[in-house]
Amino acid sequence: MNIDGCNGLACLTKIEEGSKETTITPLPHMFVIKDLVVDMTNFYNQYKSIEPWLKRKSPASEPGKEILQSKKDRAKLDGMYECILCACCSTSCPSYWWNPESYLGPAALLHANRWISDSRDEYTKERLEAIDDEFKLYRCHTILNCARACPKGLNPGKQIAHIKQLQR
Repeated sequence: MNIDGCNGLACLTKIEEGSKETTITPLPHMFVIKDLVVDMTNFYNQYKSIEPWLKRKSPASEPGKEILQSKKDRAKLDGMYECILCACCSTSCPSYWWNPESYLGPAALLHANRWISDSRDEYTKERLEAIDDEFKLYRCHTILNCARACPKGLNPGKQIAHIKQLQR
């Protein structure tokens, strides 16, 4: 929700004793269902569109056996897998406000990069092709409201920039 003009999680936002009156509103630029409850359907559909799961072309060496990766490869995912899909970043992004149906937004693109960067995933090229679009990806103008709004301290803008570099 939006607390005193800043997107954040109500469960983590501290209100100091003796502070001025606090204003709590729904996440901006989302359809309000009731009171502080917003319709997250479009947000979750955009997340689903990036196919946020491990995709393999080759079968597992042994059915049911986990696919391992090195500590170095695993460390490359830091700053991406921690996203809790709260929509604070996307609803703080002017590009998302102006293009909510076509721009995927910071959260979905952060997760797209998480799977693009996963050494175990074998669909990197296809994932990059799926988002190589003037609206899905390139509406990000690196304003970085997303990084300031993230309650987990993540930087979706950095991940979007990484995807853009890979598209070259």
